[in-house]
Amino acid sequence: MFERFTGDAREVVVEAQRDAAEVGAAEITSLHLLAAMMRAPESKASRLLTSLGVSVDDVAAEAGRVRRRGGISEADAEALGEFGIDVERIIDRIEEVHGPSALAGTGRSAKRKHIPFADDSKKTLELTIKEVVRAGGKELGSEHILVALTVLRGPAADVLARFDVDAPRLRQALS
Repeated sequence: MFERFTGDAREVVVEAQRDAAEVGAAEITSLHLLAAMMRAPESKASRLLTSLGVSVDDVAAEAGRVRRRGGISEADAEALGEFGIDVERIIDRIEEVHGPSALAGTGRSAKRKHIPFADDSKKTLELTIKEVVRAGGKELGSEHILVALTVLRGPAADVLARFDVDAPRLRQALS
């Protein structure tokens, strides 16, 4: 499958693996893919977001906040707030007891040589192939990974939705 990836798409996957290893994550998640993509300003995905008026730095910062909250998006936190649940306060307390980024899934696999892809990142890569086929292309670029991240419901899609980035908007910009 990876032989069809462009250079920038391969770099996204490699950087996601590095990111997961650096933080000691048990798995490579869709948030790792998104964060890696945001650190590659010359990738087609980053340029696509910029062309839509979306700050890559803002997306990266929001992805970091969601990761710190263990995948709880801002929308989820707001919904819980309506029931009187202060997510930030709970996370602060968890971090007091268990250390920084305790909910981010860090520290458990720092010495592992191989970090597996989480179900959401596997599905994202499968959807990336479907996006390429849908677009009539042959190579999988970072822009296709970006579209796939918006298609699959989850933390990465939630982050992108905060910036009004969704699959139809990305597909239109790519056409």
